[in-house]
Order: sequence, then structure tokens, then C-alpha cells
Amino acid sequence: MNRNLDSRQIPMYDERLVEPMREELTRLGFEHLRTAADVDRAITETPGTTLVVVNSVCGCSARNARPAVAIALEGDGPKPAHLTTVFAGQDVAATARARGYFSGYGPSSPSIALMRDGAIVHMIERQDIEGRAPEAIAKDLKDALARHC
Repeated sequence: MNRNLDSRQIPMYDERLVEPMREELTRLGFEHLRTAADVDRAITETPGTTLVVVNSVCGCSARNARPAVAIALEGDGPKPAHLTTVFAGQDVAATARARGYFSGYGPSSPSIALMRDGAIVHMIERQDIEGRAPEAIAKDLKDALARHC
């Protein structure tokens, strides 16, 4: 075992388990951010609106969050300029860095943050996802996109 490795940086899950969950978003055009530097670049160096989805293995909430995002992005409505995602418990440093930009919100996964020019303008936390149908979550996100994009 490498004693220099920080256990907080070790992924919680076998990559084979999370890959299908990653692909649900990358198929939609999301950029998967795997490092803290990736997150900094995506949030601070990218003008306009950026959607940041904190993806998760959590069955009930994540199972509804990913389809909700897909539904919200369907059609001709307003869309963020940039689509990004981090995976909680897997891309540990990237997730921690993303959460650092979510001022006023505690760690939550899954969660959906809409950023504009590096500042959070709308947040959908796990408590807003858990127990709700994807269509209801999508409506909340569509309303935020209409206001901010």
C-alpha cells in the first residue's frame, strides 16, 4: 500500500460500477471534470452559464436526478452554455472543489448547480430531489434555466 496516498482521495466505488452512471450525462454532452484543476477551469475560466451536476451512486435520488437533467435539457428552451459534472465519492478532489464554489450550500449529492460567470445563481440540493419524480425536478431546473440562461 502506498503510504503517501491520502485516503480521502481514494475512489469509493469500482469504476465499472459508476461508468454507466457517468455515461447518462456524458451522452447528453456533459464534460466530466475529474480533477480540481478541471473544475477551476470550467467554473472560473468559462464565461456565461455553466450547469454543474454532482452525480452520485445514491439509488433513489441519483436515479431521478440524471433523468431530470435530461428532460430539462430537451427541446428548444433556454440552455446553459456549458454542461459539466463531477462524481461524488469517485472524483473526490473535483467534487470537493466544485462544492467549494457552492457558497451557502452544504455538501449534497446528487445536486444540480447553475452558475453564471463563476457565481451560483440556482441550486437544487438532494433534499429537492429525494422522493420526487424526474419530471418535477426537471420543471424546477427548466424554470431556473428560463430565468438565468
